[in-house]
Amino acid sequence: MDLYEKIQKIEGECLRAIEKCSQESELLEVHNLFFSKKGLLSEALSGLREILPADRPRIGALANATKIKLEQAYQQKQRHFETQALDIKLKSDSIDMSLPSRKIPFGSLHPVTLVMQEVISIFKRLCFEVATGPEVEKEFYNFDALNMPEDHPARDMQDTFYIHASKGVLLRTHTSPVQIRTMLSKKQPPVRIISPGATFRSDFDLTHSPMFHQVEGLYVDECVSFAELKGCLLFFVQQMFGPQTKVRFRPSFFPFVEPGAEVDITCVICKGQGCRVCKQSGWLEILGAGMVHPKVFEAVQYDPKKTTGFAFGMGIERIAMLKFGIPDLRMFFENDIRFLKQFGV
Repeated sequence: MDLYEKIQKIEGECLRAIEKCSQESELLEVHNLFFSKKGLLSEALSGLREILPADRPRIGALANATKIKLEQAYQQKQRHFETQALDIKLKSDSIDMSLPSRKIPFGSLHPVTLVMQEVISIFKRLCFEVATGPEVEKEFYNFDALNMPEDHPARDMQDTFYIHASKGVLLRTHTSPVQIRTMLSKKQPPVRIISPGATFRSDFDLTHSPMFHQVEGLYVDECVSFAELKGCLLFFVQQMFGPQTKVRFRPSFFPFVEPGAEVDITCVICKGQGCRVCKQSGWLEILGAGMVHPKVFEAVQYDPKKTTGFAFGMGIERIAMLKFGIPDLRMFFENDIRFLKQFGV
């Protein structure tokens, strides 16, 4: 068999071998048998050096055509296996759009926000309007107009965050400045507002935070009585903690009210029987209140002889701790998802 016939025979055997391959490993064996350095095709082509010069053009042309043809057949078969593997991978990785999706966990409102909204809702039923004001305040609105002289302890640098002490600019220590701003904006009563918002004091422990939230209320008109204050707060307490909750007023001093009182409720833990939380007294303090001091009316240019009113203020974190049984105020600000998830829907 001369070289010409040998090349033709190798071509036929290689094409049949490629065609029979059913997987990529078999195609690799064909490559080793025919296309490697010691393969049949390479061995046959090495014989071109020994043929006569007159036969080289004819046999050389056949050799080149055979090599190109076999390489194309091999690459085509290789692409076939690659496409087949890709199809299998796409089918295995495909998403069945008809399947139900994974449930996305829903967030929830912060417990302080929940209580704030509930407090506002209760007082809105008593026709109180919501009023807001700046968190960065001036001493006049935060202290002077609220009957706090310059030597009052509440004005001490240890309690108040001053932004510019010489200019009397500070972070408000309560939301009472909103009451002053509201009365100054209204030339005459009546005024019936609640002022929710963040407040700031230099204090931090189990029951105090340097940033906390308050809701303060103000009702100013002619002939407003302490009895109306008591009725208003009794309604709030029983709406917030239940109709069985009782209210107690204890005399106390606040510079912007006279008379002033601390307001207690029957302990939400022991229902007034006495426990560790209420120190066996059966009562828990929740807010301060009183009749607006005449000096405050003078500061906002209301006639204290004709005008009367009451004011009250409560810490929202304190209310939330009692409502939800939370022992440590700092839990509100630690952003522990395990704690916050308890208040989801």
